[in-house]
Formats: sequence, structure tokens, C-alpha cells
Amino acid sequence: MRLRGFPFIVLIACVANVPGGTGFCGSSGPQSGSACTLRIHVDGLRNSTGVVGAAIFKSADGWPENMNKALHHWPTPIAADAHQASAVMEDLPAGDYGVVAIHDENKNRKLDRNFLGIPKEGFGFANNPHVGLSAPPYQAAIVHVTCPVTEITIHMIYK
Repeated sequence: MRLRGFPFIVLIACVANVPGGTGFCGSSGPQSGSACTLRIHVDGLRNSTGVVGAAIFKSADGWPENMNKALHHWPTPIAADAHQASAVMEDLPAGDYGVVAIHDENKNRKLDRNFLGIPKEGFGFANNPHVGLSAPPYQAAIVHVTCPVTEITIHMIYK
């Protein structure tokens, strides 16, 4: 199995630019008039090593691998001995977003794969769609964010 176009090389590249774990790279942030919060609960982590990287996309353009086209992406620490984590994005405008997460166990900012291209680390998508030989389409992982808070759960997949 190979998840083409799913490298997440820059997913967690901006740790220093993420105040409180809710910011993103290369942007001044969402408009201050927005008041929605998206809480992404990630469960099924096989260990508490590393971080959970989350990204949200406003369109299929770049989905799910091009972090330059992601609206936001950020790392979330995993508590010691925990098998879940929650990534939070505040001040997000209401709307529809594609959401993806990875378990970056070695914090190298990418989804590691074996010699066959099969992911060695966990990954998951909003709505927990079936994952075959490639990442699901953007439409399968859309979340409708409403104010004040929208909460979703992503079940981590390990191949």
C-alpha cells in the first residue's frame, strides 16, 4: 500500500511560530473578527512518543500533502503515557475544511514510510473515511465548522 502525495514534510516545521499550539506558518493568522474554534481529538495513538501534526485545508488544492496550500498546520504535544491528544484551532472562520492528522513519532516533520512506501507512522482524516492505496479525496474529510465550537474525533490508522 502506498499513500501517494502524503509526505507531510513541512507539517510541523514551525514549532517556534505556534504560540500555544494554535498558530500556523507564514501568515499573520485568521481575521480577529472570527470566533469559531475547531477541536480535533485524535485517538488510537500507539504510544505517547512524538507529536500529533494537524492540518486544515480550505479546498482540494494541495490536499493533503502540500502544507504551503494548507490554511493552517501545527504540532500538538502528546501527554506522557497518553494514547490520545487534542489539537485546537481558535479564531477560525465558520465554513467547510478538510482535516488531516499524523502521529509524527520521531518529530522529523514527515510521515515516515518503509521501503515499499507503506506508512510507518499513524495518520488519519476527519470523518474517518476508508483509506485504501492512497489518501481519501478532500470531500471525504470535510468538516463543517460552526461557532462557537466544533469538535471532531480522528481515529489514527497504522498500516
